[in-house]
Amino acid sequence: METRKVQVTGGSTYTVSIPKSWANDNGVSAGSTVEFYPEGDSLFMTPAGGDERTEGTLDITNLEGNELIRAVTTMYVSGFDIIALESGRITNAQRRTIREATQSLVGLEVLEETKTEIVIRDLLDSSELSIHNAVTRMRLIAASMLEDALLALRDLDRDLAADVIQRDDDVDRLWMVVSRIFRATLRTPKASEELGLPREVCFDYHSSARQLERIGDHATKIAHLTRNIEREVPEEVLDALDELHAEVVTVIDGGMDALFTDDGDEATRLANDVRERVRDVDATARSIDELLRELDPARAQHLGLIVDSVSRTADYGGNIAETALQKAAPTP
Repeated sequence: METRKVQVTGGSTYTVSIPKSWANDNGVSAGSTVEFYPEGDSLFMTPAGGDERTEGTLDITNLEGNELIRAVTTMYVSGFDIIALESGRITNAQRRTIREATQSLVGLEVLEETKTEIVIRDLLDSSELSIHNAVTRMRLIAASMLEDALLALRDLDRDLAADVIQRDDDVDRLWMVVSRIFRATLRTPKASEELGLPREVCFDYHSSARQLERIGDHATKIAHLTRNIEREVPEEVLDALDELHAEVVTVIDGGMDALFTDDGDEATRLANDVRERVRDVDATARSIDELLRELDPARAQHLGLIVDSVSRTADYGGNIAETALQKAAPTP
């Protein structure tokens, strides 16, 4: 840390010098333009940036399959706009994997392709992305997945269960977008300014998006379990699951409403109400477990996993409510 004294020049203009080492490291010299971003009682300064896109290079010689997918995903989430994947010779299997990775991420397209290099570019304008819209979309998809997963269980509809499983890819793509936007706000205050949201709020959205992604995972788990059920589920168990699902929906909706409202008092009221409702969900889940005791052990265990997944989604809704409480709390 370095300190500087604020001085007055011309009788009315406040000036302060900047560390020479920082200026040299960032290409700032006499005549350079810098940008200032006020945030609360802080003022962030960065060198004036142009429209240059961030480029990154990755050696994929020893990467295959899921490792290669994770590597591409990491470069994307980290914020690189242009990703060059290089190797002495890129195999056909690697090319297929790279295409799979790009198709699973929003905005990525293969720009160039040679024997030794594949260049991927993000075609989206980051300034046009909205973390609020992405989280809202995640909420809608995750909620519909959970509803349809239980409907598939009631009707033993394997096609609907397969559709739920496929929709999890949409939630995952949006989760990656949210993560990419959030990390951008950590790197530069300009990204936060373009979003029109403080970085603390972006963090709250990112945390909540993670909970929505997990809700989608549990809906997917229910769909997978449903595809392995051969006999119809007892009606009393299905009715109890419907009641449990209705309680879970109020928890998730209440948590998200608390997160999105700008009224601190309303957010606190909604979030505290959600925390009470989570207890009701736990009680309902325990009552269903009692019903399952009357079934044969193997079947009871199978359905018990479904009950557990439904009740866990309420816990994630409760986590969103906790985040909303923190968002509504006074700022130090």
